[in-house]
Amino acid sequence: MALIEMTAETGARDGVRDVLRVEGLALAAASVAAYAHLGGSWWMFAGLFLAPDASFLAYLAGPRIGALGYNIAHSTIGAILLGVAGALLAQHTVILIALIWGAHIGFDRAMGYGLKYASAFRNTHLGIIGNK
Repeated sequence: MALIEMTAETGARDGVRDVLRVEGLALAAASVAAYAHLGGSWWMFAGLFLAPDASFLAYLAGPRIGALGYNIAHSTIGAILLGVAGALLAQHTVILIALIWGAHIGFDRAMGYGLKYASAFRNTHLGIIGNK
């Protein structure tokens, strides 16, 4: 069986892109459900939901730094580590912020916004933004 190479031009394909988008939707739904279960403020949720998108400002330093900044703010590992730290330190608000962050990442993935390649903002691990 031949390996399928994934590039910025093709992104995930052969149904993999759809699976990744459904995983994003599941992450968003689970994060919102956990947030609701923990009794988080919906005002805080609304106020912080788009906060990871401030990472777009890194693109002012060029596409390489921009992609790095965006990917740091949109990688699930950051939200997971923040949530674990909040749990270990018994910091309810930190856990809630981690869940908002996870919901944002999941929503972005479900909408087709993947991690960025340094070649251009539109080039993501899910394919080129705007291409089906």
